[in-house]
Amino acid sequence: MAEEQDWPLNYYNYFTEIEEHFQRARGTGLFLLSPVDWALIETWKNQGVPLEAVLRGIDTAFEKWHAKKKKVQAVNSLSYCAQAIEQEAAEMANAGSASAGRPAAEAPFSADELRSYLSENGRSLQSKGDTVYREIGDSLAQLAEAAVTWLADLEQLEARLTALEEKMMGYARSKQSDENLFQARQEMERQLKPHRGKMSAPQLKMLEQQYLDRRLLEDEGLRRLSLFYL
Repeated sequence: MAEEQDWPLNYYNYFTEIEEHFQRARGTGLFLLSPVDWALIETWKNQGVPLEAVLRGIDTAFEKWHAKKKKVQAVNSLSYCAQAIEQEAAEMANAGSASAGRPAAEAPFSADELRSYLSENGRSLQSKGDTVYREIGDSLAQLAEAAVTWLADLEQLEARLTALEEKMMGYARSKQSDENLFQARQEMERQLKPHRGKMSAPQLKMLEQQYLDRRLLEDEGLRRLSLFYL
């Protein structure tokens, strides 16, 4: 598990940290997370679940699995750990330990890396024929020009990127045909069916939305804008 003093660095490596920790807990570095797993991680990120709570929950879930005398099958999805993670997050929130006494997060990337990330995402959107996408791309280009300044206020930058991504996603949804929406939901139901008994109703609702969002991004050829993907 990541050490307490490492958390500022790990803050923007949320996805990678969880993937690698799950692979270690499972005992193989060759296991690849599924689209459902990635959507589940996005759900935790958007809920503000601390990275530490996710890692602890994974450990707790695997400890219980190893303690079983009869193991029907291997753990093949992060959804197996969802309830343990939810409990860890609740305990951390009740104890007030999720953020107390911690320094502000520092970016594990340079100004040049941040500028390149914002610029590439901006160019990707500017290259599309839609006016809305081009406007969002122009906004990203402006943010890229001030990359050095934004390093000192990443929380504000993340808030701006979140607003731009919401605008981007809203426009992308408006372009979807009824058939596309139907097909996406059909695929979602097939993918989530094995996981429904392992999560609470609120978790499932958020997971469904994240899965559909990922499908929408793929269909439109769009990139995520958050610093978590840098």
